[in-house]
Amino acid sequence: MTSLSGQHLVKGVDHTAFPTFDPAGTVRFYRDVLGFPIVHSICAAGWGPEKHPDFIHFFFDIGNDDRMAFFYYFGLEQPQTGSRGDAYARFDDSAPEFFIGSRHLALHVESEEALNEYQRRLDESEWPTEMRVQHETIESIYTHDPNGYILEITRALRPVVPQEDIDAELTIDALLEVVSDGIPSMDALLTYKAKLIVERSADWDNLLPQHEETI
Repeated sequence: MTSLSGQHLVKGVDHTAFPTFDPAGTVRFYRDVLGFPIVHSICAAGWGPEKHPDFIHFFFDIGNDDRMAFFYYFGLEQPQTGSRGDAYARFDDSAPEFFIGSRHLALHVESEEALNEYQRRLDESEWPTEMRVQHETIESIYTHDPNGYILEITRALRPVVPQEDIDAELTIDALLEVVSDGIPSMDALLTYKAKLIVERSADWDNLLPQHEETI
């Protein structure tokens, strides 16, 4: 086996992630103004430790197979402030750990061997791997850098298929609808998403790749 020690294996940024109190404005800016399509979303209900709120994690395609992602937490009130700045910087010392931890940098590698190599390097350093987990389409290792920021290194477990792009669009359209109602919740989002699935199912044959039948 060829040794990977000393090689530069990272192939760029997989995604950056930030919290948001304004998913509607975020979608308008990145999708509608800048033209970055929504390519993936995660509906996380009942996730994490006790008192962790339900949340949506949604991703924009920013080119070159790179993505920018945001977390929207249901029921988390925006702090009152007159200053500008991102949601993390404007939050006070009472910010919950899950909110702080949602902001992180994820770097992409192309193989399990490469991911194992970075885990080895971390584990032999002052900043060992804190967690390794497979979730949805990726496998990731995590640690904190010397500044206290979370660093994720990730590899794809499988390609993302066109059906997932459709699912992401449905999720975000449902999210924007329930946010506009003023009482957003995961239950409301999933209920409205189900309605959209019924309404739009007739159009999917035109959106998805057609598979030729074999004899």
